[in-house]
Amino acid sequence: MDKFHEEQENLNKWRLILGKNSENHIDFTGSYSDNITYETIEETLDYLYGMEYGEKLMRQGGQEAPQLYVAKWINRVRGIFPKKTVEVLEKQALEHFQLTQLLTDKKVLEKMEPNMDLLKTILQFKHLMKNDVIIEAKKIIQKIVEELTQKIQADIRKSLLGKLNRQMPSHVKSMRNLDIKRTIQRNLKHYDIENQRIVLKDIYFNSRIKRFNKWNIIIAVDESGSMVDSVIYSAVMAGIFAKLPMIDTKLVIFDTQIVDLSGYVDEPVEVLMGMQLGGGTDIGGALTYCESLCSNPHETIFVVVTDLYEGGSIKKLLHTCADIIGSGSKMIFLTALDREANPVYDKNIGQKLADMGAFVGAMTPEQLGDYIGKMIS
Repeated sequence: MDKFHEEQENLNKWRLILGKNSENHIDFTGSYSDNITYETIEETLDYLYGMEYGEKLMRQGGQEAPQLYVAKWINRVRGIFPKKTVEVLEKQALEHFQLTQLLTDKKVLEKMEPNMDLLKTILQFKHLMKNDVIIEAKKIIQKIVEELTQKIQADIRKSLLGKLNRQMPSHVKSMRNLDIKRTIQRNLKHYDIENQRIVLKDIYFNSRIKRFNKWNIIIAVDESGSMVDSVIYSAVMAGIFAKLPMIDTKLVIFDTQIVDLSGYVDEPVEVLMGMQLGGGTDIGGALTYCESLCSNPHETIFVVVTDLYEGGSIKKLLHTCADIIGSGSKMIFLTALDREANPVYDKNIGQKLADMGAFVGAMTPEQLGDYIGKMIS
C-alpha cells in the first residue's frame, strides 16, 4: 500500500471512530472491500452506538421486537468484522439490547411467540444460554420444527413414494393394496345363486407406480451466519428424508471444520442445537469428507446447501466436484436466498459447477422433493 492510500485508510478509520456527528466532519474515501463500503460499516456501528447519543434504537426495525431484530443485525456484523471484533460487538449488543433476560430468564422465553425469527435468535445466542433456559429453548425449537415438518413432508413423501396406480395389478398381497372394485367385477361370474353370494376365486391388488432401490442422500450444510434460514430448513428436510424407506440419509455441517451429524439426522432439534452459526467456509474440504461417505456413487445424491462463497481453495472445490460427478453421483447445490427470495451465491463458481453437470440454484423443499423423486424413479 502506497503512502497516499495508507493516509486515506487512516482518515477513514478516524471517521469511523469519531462518527458522522463529529464537529470536524471527515468524508469517506474509497471502499473497505469489494462489496463493503465504509458507509455500510458506519451504519452498522451506529445502529448500536447511536444509543449513546440519544438516537432511537429501533429506527430501522419498524415494529419488530428488539430481541428478534438483533439477530439480523448480528448477522450483518459477522459478515463485516473479524471474529474478535464480533465477540466484542456481540457482548455490547447483549447489554444495550437487554437480551440478558431472553438468555437467562426461562419465564421471559416462555412468553415469546414461537416463530422463525425467534428460532433464528435462539440459534444465534444459544451458546450463552444455560440450564433450564436451554430446555425451554429446545421446546420452542421442537414446536417450530414440527410445524415446518407438517407443512412440507406430505408433498415430499408424495413425490418420493409415489401414489397407488389403479391400472396395474400387484403381486404384493396386502390389505393396504386390495382392489375391491376389480375383485368384485372379476368374480361376478362365480356368483352362487343358491346361497346368494360371490365366490372369490381371484383377488386383485393395486400396485405402487415404482419400487425403489435404496438410495443414499448426503446433505452438506454450510453453517456460516448468512445461511441461517437455509440451515433450519436443511435440518427439517434431513429429518424427513431419514424417515423414508428408500433413502439412507447422512448429514454433515461445516464451516472451516466438519461435523458429521448423521447419527442425529432424525432429530432436527439436536441438529440445530449442535450447530455453531458463523465462521469461515471450506466447501472443498467438506465435500472431500462427504465423498468418503459414498459407497455406491451411481445411487448417491449430494445435496450441498451453501452460498458458494469459498473461503478455502476454489481449485480444490472444483476438482472434488468433478471427481464426484465423474463417479456417477448426482450433485445439487442449494443456494441462499435474500429477503426478496432471490438466489444469493457466487455466480462465477456456480456457473463452473453447472457446466460440470451439477444443479445450482434455489429450490423450495417441495421442489427439492420433486427433483430428487425424478432422479431415483
